[in-house]
Amino acid sequence: MVSLNTIHDFIHFAVTQFNKKQTYFGHGTDNSWDEAVYLILHALRLPLDSDQTVLNKKLTACEKQAVLKIINSRIKERIPAAYLTKESWFAGLLFYVDERVLIPRSPIAELIEASFVPWMEPKKVSKILDIGTGSGCIAIACSYAFPKAKIDAIDISQGALKVAAINCTKHKVTKKIRLLKSNLFEKLKGKTYDIIISNPPYVGNAEMKTLPKEYYHEPKMALLAGIGGDEIVVKIIENAVKYLSPRGILVVEVGNSAPMILQKYPHLPFVWLEFERGEGEVFLITREQLIHN
Repeated sequence: MVSLNTIHDFIHFAVTQFNKKQTYFGHGTDNSWDEAVYLILHALRLPLDSDQTVLNKKLTACEKQAVLKIINSRIKERIPAAYLTKESWFAGLLFYVDERVLIPRSPIAELIEASFVPWMEPKKVSKILDIGTGSGCIAIACSYAFPKAKIDAIDISQGALKVAAINCTKHKVTKKIRLLKSNLFEKLKGKTYDIIISNPPYVGNAEMKTLPKEYYHEPKMALLAGIGGDEIVVKIIENAVKYLSPRGILVVEVGNSAPMILQKYPHLPFVWLEFERGEGEVFLITREQLIHN
């Protein structure tokens, strides 16, 4: 490591190693250069918006150790960057994450940033339900988009709810968001919502076996949903109408289970949303459409 002295040297070293070991990117960044810059600046406690001059900074022996440690953890253990740094961004907001929750990456963020326009009139949204809240990122982003709305954020995992509580405190929304341990709608009898939104587990058994090693650091219960991957999505579709207000909408990310959902519900007029950033099969359907089809 004699030749590695500056931040620039270590970035090139990391990029070379990431490419050599065929490291998978998909939990925040989408390429080896951005991943290397992010991890190295984090290890050195330097801001991500540092200017180019920082690249020539020579590192001390201790700093070199810290950088090599985080690079090795990323390569050898295949730990996603977000778990190494304990942070992730969603809808332009920073969240605490650890291995109790899925790393935020849903394209639904774009829909929230747009306040669900044109599908909803933002001023008329007063109640929102986030199913499978995980880190709380969707619920918290919604609290920014709809400052006057009350939000229920549910999850079956107590560990996930503890992470969501950390983030609710961090974003000062504990009075707006109710965290609740519930198996889907189990604890919500009699409640109705203007928006029900969910990024539930939707990976099937066969698909699970093909995922890059990085995914195996995420909680299995947040990914796996039965043999075909549509088990939980089906339960949400079958029950959502009872929990939607008259003009309410249901928004669900379904990933590769989309073909099975279409096959099971050929009569439902799902709107499949398109996004500028990222990919993901996400449908939107209204309560009225669920009732009359």
